[in-house]
Amino acid sequence: MSILDRFRLTDHVAVVTGAGRGIGAATAIALAEAGADVVISSRTEDQLTGVAEQIRAIGRRALVVPANLAHTDAVAGLAQAAFDEFGRLDVVVNNVGGTIPNAFLDTDVAYLEESFHFNVSTAHALTRAAVPLMLASLGEEGEQRQKSVVSISSAMGRLSGRGYLAYGTAKGALAHWSKLAATDLAPRIRVNGIYVGSVMTSALEFVAGVPEMKQQMETGTPLGTIGEAEDIAAAVVYLSSPAGKYVTGKMLEVDGGIQTPNLDLNLPDLKPMDVAPATAE
Repeated sequence: MSILDRFRLTDHVAVVTGAGRGIGAATAIALAEAGADVVISSRTEDQLTGVAEQIRAIGRRALVVPANLAHTDAVAGLAQAAFDEFGRLDVVVNNVGGTIPNAFLDTDVAYLEESFHFNVSTAHALTRAAVPLMLASLGEEGEQRQKSVVSISSAMGRLSGRGYLAYGTAKGALAHWSKLAATDLAPRIRVNGIYVGSVMTSALEFVAGVPEMKQQMETGTPLGTIGEAEDIAAAVVYLSSPAGKYVTGKMLEVDGGIQTPNLDLNLPDLKPMDVAPATAE
């Protein structure tokens, strides 16, 4: 086997969440280019249809499953959908997630819990549903059919920045979940994650229209540029394929080299309350 052959996923079956656009779409297409058939899911069917057309043009099969992936039953159902359609399941990519930055006092408990649910609980629901099906389709191929779970975290899961409390906490939890799940599921299923830096997807469209913000992010990134979705997709292929067969429980930093957040949200310092808090009589 040549070194390039180690990156092939010929006839593997993958599930990718949040696959209608951005990192999810690029990942689904990359996995297909590596030889996999792919189940893709997000809320917007039109976007999924476009991604599926690209996968089929490569010569691989695609199953489109529109769903609200904030619901754990919906995301868990993707594993069975893959098995029913393709007869096996080899790769799970937990990509769905995200939380809008918020000031500390505007981050109530419900907001924090919602962020955890959308970024961590969904990943656990899908992976938990996938594990029995992955083990059932191991066959006799051994390491060549070693199974893989890859979760998309964020650099904010390891960095500290004002306004990212809910998002960073959830992504940090997803990273540690990946390490713990890797121990639980070894040696048959590898579990890894990616600390993603600033990537030019729809989530950063507002930056593209504000030159000062774009320049701030580029200047704050050692490599001097904002990443592309394909940069993350390439890392997913590595972690999912035999090229990464000796890697589990690890977080790969694909972030341009940042060690501090590269975008200042300009949230002000907290000030003393204008009205003194009420005291009990």
